[in-house]
Amino acid sequence: MAAVRDLKVTEMAAPGGGDAIELGKRHLIQPWPYAGSVGAEARALIGEGDGIYITDNTGKRLIDGPAGMWCVNVGHRREELAKVMYDQAMALSYNTPWYTMNAPSAELAMRIAGHAPGDLSHVFYTTGGSSAVETALRFMQFYNNVRGRPEKKLILSRGGAYHGSTYLSASLNGRPRDRDWMDGADELVIKLSSPDPFRRPHGTSLAAFTDFLVDQFRDTVARVGADKIGAFVGEPVQASGGVVIPPDGYLKRIREICRDNDILYVSDEVVTGFGRLGHVFASGDVFGIDPDMITFAKGVTSGYFPLGGVIISERLLEELRRSNHPDAMFGHGLTYTSHPVGCAVALKNLDLLEEEVLAHTQAVAPYFQARLKTLEDLPLVGEVRGAGLMACVECVADRESKDPLQLDKDVGKRIDAHCHQLGLLVRPLINMCVMSPPLIITREQIDDMVGILREGISRTMDDLRKEGVWRG
Repeated sequence: MAAVRDLKVTEMAAPGGGDAIELGKRHLIQPWPYAGSVGAEARALIGEGDGIYITDNTGKRLIDGPAGMWCVNVGHRREELAKVMYDQAMALSYNTPWYTMNAPSAELAMRIAGHAPGDLSHVFYTTGGSSAVETALRFMQFYNNVRGRPEKKLILSRGGAYHGSTYLSASLNGRPRDRDWMDGADELVIKLSSPDPFRRPHGTSLAAFTDFLVDQFRDTVARVGADKIGAFVGEPVQASGGVVIPPDGYLKRIREICRDNDILYVSDEVVTGFGRLGHVFASGDVFGIDPDMITFAKGVTSGYFPLGGVIISERLLEELRRSNHPDAMFGHGLTYTSHPVGCAVALKNLDLLEEEVLAHTQAVAPYFQARLKTLEDLPLVGEVRGAGLMACVECVADRESKDPLQLDKDVGKRIDAHCHQLGLLVRPLINMCVMSPPLIITREQIDDMVGILREGISRTMDDLRKEGVWRG
């Protein structure tokens, strides 16, 4: 680590020697690349992290506004997690999950089940969020096959949703740019409207908008047939869709329709789980629902080790055990399912959450939301919305039309570039900037973050005016 800290300029070396930026351009394929630069691109090089901060290759210290990718919940450089990782690797670095098991995975499953709502009591581990959603969907298919309902396989998803990058999970995504050039299992997925109150039709009350969403869901089930629909998959808060907070009561009403029609409700808590909204899981504690399955990842290890999973209702497992097909096999598993190092890190991470971080998040979240809300006095900002320690600043051409399309489509990237110069990393999403900092952030650090974001937006407004793109 000391050798890396000594490198303050662009010559930051890769572990095997050489310029990491040049090596990346020559050999590294970045995620979500464009065809014109695929395999020949370098992105911002990060050398180290500490608490809520990261340091780039120029030595600039930045507030980690997205907490990595919604995941570094307890902060960077937590010695407790590093030590557990080392100790577990020295004791048992790996075991095959096909015919052996390890103690950390069993203990973690028990503790996760203790935080889950309803009768969600069993955990299947994966390597991340995409594979967690994929696993939940494959379990739904298996469940209905064993119960003699092979036609009950359709999946309900929503506009604005993001559920992963594997084939089946990505098929649920409701952001157009995610699927413009990619194939998907379109024959299995039905897309419903996004529950985004900011984008509801002009003149429509929030109550009427909620009724529309619920009626659309109910009518779709009636039209398609409950005997054809296997699952609904929904994030309690649509994260990558722009931190969309659903209207009050909407999720409970959707849950009831699913229960009445024997449709499995899968709550995707890959982002909202493990503290982001102040609780280990938001489904029950924040939104008052008890899903049939919950998917999780990201914050379960605070990003220190790749781990995800699905929590499954005891009722579903009992029905399988009582079926007439006891020899039917759930033919699904991963080489790194129940990885001992990942589970050991997650156990210690859960200790930190329970002992200090959850209470701190609940205490500081109202201040975080209130300070960000002050940015709505900037003409470019159409809305600031959020919950817990996640929020979105949505920019619009004008507040009357709420039209983002008249703006430069990279306005989020423009803001991020200015903020980077000022000491803050944000998550740009076309006309939006998403903030989801490490949960250990203090009030003073929130003030710093909001101050930088205000200046970054102000500079972007100046740029857009000078270029004649915007007259606000």
